[in-house]
Amino acid sequence: MKLLCSACLLGVNCRYDGKSKPAAEVAAQLKNHDLIPVCPEQLGGLPTPRPPCEIRGGIVISREGHDKTEAFQRGAQEALRLYHLFSCQAAILKSHSPSCGKGLIYDGIFSGNLVSGNGFFAQMLLDEGVAVYTEEDIPWVF
Repeated sequence: MKLLCSACLLGVNCRYDGKSKPAAEVAAQLKNHDLIPVCPEQLGGLPTPRPPCEIRGGIVISREGHDKTEAFQRGAQEALRLYHLFSCQAAILKSHSPSCGKGLIYDGIFSGNLVSGNGFFAQMLLDEGVAVYTEEDIPWVF
């Protein structure tokens, strides 16, 4: 099975802080699948490292108060294009991310609290009927 996967989960240093968030259980559980790494934020033109961002009222705001919505939308569209280009069957995304989070994301005021919601890319995939999982779902799904 071909799966689109958040690149940071596979050890690529593409997160906002210039680091990765490797999830050994992702690689172990999915070793028999073809993983296609993607970072929607980089695809949207954002640098690495970059200021942290959160979604507030449907807009992506950096900690400094800058609107980054356009870059997040562009990156989500490019990542969706890759999903289709590689004929993926599902996506494994980084939980809580303003791009990739599914079900819970940070609250938009940089308090560290989680609220119900989806990141821009995760929502775009869900709107297309794509099966979306996070690294927290892996032990129970695959």
